[in-house]
Amino acid sequence: MNKEKVGYLIINLGTPASPYPEDVRNYLDQFLMDPEVIDIAYPLRWILVKLLILKNRPLQSSAQYQLIWTDQGSPLYFHTRALTDKVKQRLEGLAEVEMAMRYGEPSIAKGCEALLSKNCTRIVVCPLYPQYSLAATESSLIAVRQVMKGLRKRIPVESVSAFYKEDSYLSAVAKISQRYLRDEPFDMAIFSFHGLPERQVKKTDSTKQYCLQTKDCSLSVNAINSNCYRAHCFYTARKLAEKLNIPESQYRVAFQSRLGRTPWIKPYSDELYRELPKLGVKRIVVLCPSFVADCLETLEEVSVRGQEEFIKYGGEKLTLIPSLNAEPEWVDALLELLDKAPREKL
Repeated sequence: MNKEKVGYLIINLGTPASPYPEDVRNYLDQFLMDPEVIDIAYPLRWILVKLLILKNRPLQSSAQYQLIWTDQGSPLYFHTRALTDKVKQRLEGLAEVEMAMRYGEPSIAKGCEALLSKNCTRIVVCPLYPQYSLAATESSLIAVRQVMKGLRKRIPVESVSAFYKEDSYLSAVAKISQRYLRDEPFDMAIFSFHGLPERQVKKTDSTKQYCLQTKDCSLSVNAINSNCYRAHCFYTARKLAEKLNIPESQYRVAFQSRLGRTPWIKPYSDELYRELPKLGVKRIVVLCPSFVADCLETLEEVSVRGQEEFIKYGGEKLTLIPSLNAEPEWVDALLELLDKAPREKL
């Protein structure tokens, strides 16, 4: 009887090949044309993306990417590569490990093919998105299903479930954050998560009568909102505040990166940067627990634009707390998630 050989596919969202307009345009085209990201009818999505967003956005985003690009390339890419390599080293001789990006390179198809070429008999997919969302988690899983369906060799495929409440993840965030918070006095901590359109959150409510119907609908995770991204975020923030000994009066939860005119989940991070100085808050720290690797949304949107906005409206200092990246605590936590976290069959 053949011995089982497991292959782990670690997936992050993706990044342009370079910070220059043409590569940024190609990346945004692939990203925004995904029906799970802009979830409107194809003709309307095509018009919105091809004729409107891609007309000016690549130049704007290119300038932003150039601010954070390094000699090693995109921070999201090299942090994810370093994380994958460390996990691979720890699992050498026990399992195969590959990295993939939902958008850009290395593609999910290349990752799956690489694992099959190494004679894996089972694949475990780990999307590096702690909180479940249709736009990131489900889109990545759909892509894996499509790739595996098109390959001749059929083997079992499982996915690590959203790990927003797993103690290994929460403890890693807390330990890494504490190193920076220890020497950084602050008046308020902001847990800033990536935003989503309200309609995408409502889609995960099977009853269509609970989500966003009351102010406190996301303050607990229950049978109805078990896949609610907003509820996952609030849960993560509460647990991290407990681990970091931040009292409820000294932290806020907010959502960033909104795009377009449709309502996105609230409160908005950029509005907090403008409002808090009026309340006497002069020094804030920002933690971004939905991003396991520093990227455009943390290094540019928060640390550059967010700080400029906060100071413009009377604040004194905004400090971004680094993401998990490839720190040893995160490597340990990810290995535990791969081994013990709940899984779903694809």
